[in-house]
Amino acid sequence: MNSEVVLQNLTQEYIPVLLLIGMALSIGLLFTLVGIFVGPKRPTETKKAPFEAGWIGEGTKFRRFNVRFYMVALTFLIFDVEIVFFYPWAVRFRELGWYGFGAMMIFFATLVLGLAYDWRKGALEWE
Repeated sequence: MNSEVVLQNLTQEYIPVLLLIGMALSIGLLFTLVGIFVGPKRPTETKKAPFEAGWIGEGTKFRRFNVRFYMVALTFLIFDVEIVFFYPWAVRFRELGWYGFGAMMIFFATLVLGLAYDWRKGALEWE
């Protein structure tokens, strides 16, 4: 095939995608501009105050979080990643053979070590 024909085919195939992206960006920009220009502008002290989940913020904004928060987040990530990678492996289990099984067992062992570490550190304790 001629390179010009290939380029023409590619541009014809991607024109709908580029139009969709352009429309999405323009609609988002349009709604933002309408909100900026048409929306009410009556600032009050209540509107300027920081608002956090129904409570008026107190203290400094640079507050230290407890380490348990990070342990819970890491535990969630460990098991979230586990599910994401186990599903495609289970779908293609027979095609992957023993190599796929061994690779997934190494991955599973890593996750079990992470769980054991969390358990030993007390991240799974509820207080």
